[in-house]
Amino acid sequence: MPWTSRQARAETITVTHWGGQFYGVPYAVAMEKGLFKKNGVDVTGILTAAGGGTAVRNTLAGGIPFGEVSLAAAVQAINAGQKLIIIGAGAWSVADQMWLVKKDSTLKGIKDLAGKRVAYTAPGSVSNMLILMALKASGMTPQQVNLVPAGDLGAIISAVGSGAIDAGFSDELIYAQHKDLVKPLFMVRDVLDPRMMQTVMITTSEYAKAHPDIVKGLVNARREGLAYALDHPDEAGDITAKAYNNPNVALFRDHVRELVKVNYWSDGRLDYASMNRMVEGLQITGQVKGEVDWPKYVDTSYLPAGLHQTQ
Repeated sequence: MPWTSRQARAETITVTHWGGQFYGVPYAVAMEKGLFKKNGVDVTGILTAAGGGTAVRNTLAGGIPFGEVSLAAAVQAINAGQKLIIIGAGAWSVADQMWLVKKDSTLKGIKDLAGKRVAYTAPGSVSNMLILMALKASGMTPQQVNLVPAGDLGAIISAVGSGAIDAGFSDELIYAQHKDLVKPLFMVRDVLDPRMMQTVMITTSEYAKAHPDIVKGLVNARREGLAYALDHPDEAGDITAKAYNNPNVALFRDHVRELVKVNYWSDGRLDYASMNRMVEGLQITGQVKGEVDWPKYVDTSYLPAGLHQTQ
């Protein structure tokens, strides 16, 4: 049975990189199919954010202080004293992420990056963590390459194509739109265990206690949206392309199918092993010292029955 509240109100929530990355697929489907209203919450809009602390700030400023943000941003905000709780998982794989080189590049693999200019998005970002972890797993040090923060994925593609950098971070969707210009150097999944918790659902502990029905309704609507997307990936691609105002519908269909294949999204249940792999990246970049005591950060009581148990 769906979670219900006494009165559905029109509200906004936050999803990091809404309009660009595919964390938002379950939410786009849930809005299109009326699943938020079914679960007692009338979500009429989704706020985007460029990631990191911006996503947390947007969450706190939204109509409902609920958002899907990077695990790194959530941990850092809680460490800084924000009264936030992690209530469920979002995307728990980095299988679609890669480093690209120019189409005519002679580089063949990650070890060929020694002495080269290698781009990631921003300091402290997931891409920053992944390149450091990938280098470490390949027996290389950061000092062997020239790491460059180059901005968003569009800027990185342009820099690779122009030769301003030798290799740059991307995902399969961006790559698919620029196959005439670039090619993959290595996939993250070929170097690291791809099961890493990218995003989590958060809210404030105060709001969750005051409005448990709304929080549960949001979590359940996302779960139902994901279930529909898994059963109807092409339609989910169409819905997401429409929600993102992107005309590349065929590419959206292809990418959603790929993400379904690699089990990209969690249904909400948490996985501490994949969370700890992401924390390893935070430790490497100096954003977190020591281990994370997850029971102090997490409250799974707002997940639907059957999803409370972490893996």
